[in-house]
Amino acid sequence: MAKNPKNAMRPAGKAAALKDLLHRDGERHAEVTRVRIHRAISWLARAEQERDDHDAQFVFLWIAFNAAYARAFGLEEHARVQLAAFFQKLLSLDSDKRLAKLLFSEFSGPVRTLLANKFVFEPFWTALRDHDSSGQWEDKFNASTKLATAAILDGRTEIVLSVVFDRLYVLRNQLVHGGATWNSSLNRAQVKDGANIMLSVVPAIIELMLRNPDVDFGEILYPVV
Repeated sequence: MAKNPKNAMRPAGKAAALKDLLHRDGERHAEVTRVRIHRAISWLARAEQERDDHDAQFVFLWIAFNAAYARAFGLEEHARVQLAAFFQKLLSLDSDKRLAKLLFSEFSGPVRTLLANKFVFEPFWTALRDHDSSGQWEDKFNASTKLATAAILDGRTEIVLSVVFDRLYVLRNQLVHGGATWNSSLNRAQVKDGANIMLSVVPAIIELMLRNPDVDFGEILYPVV
């Protein structure tokens, strides 16, 4: 029986392929980077098992992403500053524009619907908590969405990544901090879109790190002892 080429491209093999690459080329990396990448791949592999539970899949993917980029930093350094620097470094390494292709082409649907979803826009929730009926959050929402849409059209990957992960971070907070019900029908769209985006972007990030052994991604928060 002939193999289904569509099934052959399913994400289930991404963690395994990345693990093989790490085993083959791992000695080229500093130990701290090998640990970072190994941890990220382990959580990606776990996420790939959750085909039908998008809540669990998204959480595991966020842990994989966190393992890849998080590093020791002082209290004065904001996490978003750290993340922006990480993305800037990745984009400088991405000579094939793989991240751009993923965001602009393969996942234009989930990216656009996520950007149009007010429930992953933090100022919406701030206004709700503060009983702010001024509509300022809507102006910010429209401006943010317009900025990201223009960036997609102009191929400005750094802006799209920043806006998309701002929204994904809100979704992460909702799930990790118990601000949503598991498998709730109220947030299915953003959870599914978020998981689909992360399921493609996270392996691409790990592969970029693997293929650039000379790059220092910083110390890890919890080293192997």
